[in-house]
Amino acid sequence: MNLSLHRLLAMARKEALHLRRDPRSLGMAFAVPAAMIIFFGYVISFDVNNIRLAVLDGDRSQRSRELVDALLAAGRFSIVQRTDNRHEAERLLDRGSVRMVITIPPGFQKNLAAGEPAPVQALVDGADANTAAIALNYAGSIVSNFSARVTLQASQRSARPVDAASRVWYNETLESSNMIVPGLVAVIMMIIAAMLTALTIAREWERGTMEQLAATPVHRVEVILGKLLPYLGIGLVDVTAAVLIGMVVFDVPFRGNPLLLLGMTTLFLIGTLGLGIFISAAFKSQLLATQTALLATYLPSLILSGLMFDIAGMPLVLRVLSNVVPAKYFIVVLRGIFLKGVGLEVLWAQGVAMIAFAVVGLGLAVLSFRKELA
Repeated sequence: MNLSLHRLLAMARKEALHLRRDPRSLGMAFAVPAAMIIFFGYVISFDVNNIRLAVLDGDRSQRSRELVDALLAAGRFSIVQRTDNRHEAERLLDRGSVRMVITIPPGFQKNLAAGEPAPVQALVDGADANTAAIALNYAGSIVSNFSARVTLQASQRSARPVDAASRVWYNETLESSNMIVPGLVAVIMMIIAAMLTALTIAREWERGTMEQLAATPVHRVEVILGKLLPYLGIGLVDVTAAVLIGMVVFDVPFRGNPLLLLGMTTLFLIGTLGLGIFISAAFKSQLLATQTALLATYLPSLILSGLMFDIAGMPLVLRVLSNVVPAKYFIVVLRGIFLKGVGLEVLWAQGVAMIAFAVVGLGLAVLSFRKELA
């Protein structure tokens, strides 16, 4: 096999000219990834804010007001209504006007002063189980802190209670955008890159230019690499823009090595672009190729990559299937470089997976492409 850099670059130039004359492909290549990062970065969030709250304060004491103030001070709750009627509070939950009702019984302050149990009830709308669980965790944490503070204030002993200190590493504020945005880069680039190259070979067949390509003295490896190079450049520009959007718009910290990210991204894009060319050569129809590329990348990347759902909690069959989803490994790389600042000594296994993906993607593309017309 006698490969020529000159012929390869000529094929790359030809593909770049096709792209320049196709504004729809250029729009999908540059505008769509940035728009998707911004849109999904805001839409997908595991944070729960502005939880509508009703307060049923049967004690009306200083301590009960302090507890309510503590809930408001956390910034997660907003009081919609204060009521003295339990049935009215339950109707608010029924209508969906509030998500939670905090009930403080009579004698709350008296029981606290006497060192006796002072129960507080939280009624929560469980129709949205995820939001309900998070809201209960917020409320439980606030009430526990309030209880510890009151106990410490009332204690007359010299010994202090146990003070459990905790510290969160890597995502200190527990912002879901710090976790979601790096993962979105992997999923979106998996989809866009495969869909872009899914048009390449199919376009040659539909436009009737495959005869001209078959007549040229260009090896199929040169054809594949030449068609891949312009899209690789576009992909690297898109990832760079996505990283900047994450840092500037969403305040996601970037603590790692940019060169390591560049290398890993290049391997990931080569594999994904090769997968798209393989699909394009196999179906020879732009419509079928784009639909297949979307199906082959969107659902696996979204569901089995660890972006939205914890893979460890999935059934065994899905855990096994997730091992062949490249976005799973690239998400680990992105979060490791963004949030943890780790290097190849930690991400070497993901690096091996990226190399394997690049080799398989390119190999499938080369094997599937035939210059013969029959």
